[in-house]
Amino acid sequence: MTTPKALARTAGVLYLLLVGAAFNEGYVLPRIVKSGDAAATAGNIRASATLFRVGFVGDMVAATCWLLLAMALYLLLNHVHQLAAAAMVTFAAVGAAIQYLNQLNQYTALTIATGDHYTRAFGGAGSDGLTLLFATMQHSGYLIDSMFFGLWLLPLGYLVIKSGYFPKPLGVLLIVGCIAYIASLFTRVLAPAVGSSTAPLFIAIGGTAELCFLAWLLIKAVNAPVPGRQASAIARPGSSR
Repeated sequence: MTTPKALARTAGVLYLLLVGAAFNEGYVLPRIVKSGDAAATAGNIRASATLFRVGFVGDMVAATCWLLLAMALYLLLNHVHQLAAAAMVTFAAVGAAIQYLNQLNQYTALTIATGDHYTRAFGGAGSDGLTLLFATMQHSGYLIDSMFFGLWLLPLGYLVIKSGYFPKPLGVLLIVGCIAYIASLFTRVLAPAVGSSTAPLFIAIGGTAELCFLAWLLIKAVNAPVPGRQASAIARPGSSR
């Protein structure tokens, strides 16, 4: 499992499992959480509690796979530039930690909506309002985490360009994806009117970059190394190019 091709395939499978977060964010939450409507949101959670739980678990699995993915890519690419590889893992680890903590909001919304004791304590309208509050905080957590969705792609793109394992345009595309995710974050925070209209485009750019890299990992894995390059890398594991 330590050959470049095996590591790349493993990274591809782990990358594919990040679909759990996409399922939760792209399907479960928009279907259940209704902005500004506490009663409808709480009612949807109660009516679709199993789906809400599956979305929660999917996001937790995705956060774990993100961290493992970064570790697999570190093993594959740290010989290219050790500091860049370490930065990649650090950004992914912080992003995964935020993703874990953010799921506390989703789980809290679930427990309030489905727990009778909260209704007795806060009243029906009060517990519904708390449900919507935590569901909204969960959505805001995704927005904050988009900083690290982007940042980890920057050193990854550099490593892809320099490694010789992948086409250089693929690395450039990952760096563009980094810029797109971060641009989406800042436009939505600093210029909400502009951000609401441009966010889908920015997210599509970042998602396309990641999908291209995922496809390459699963289908091609890595290019055959240039003769002499792999031996040089092994002899100087801490070197940078």
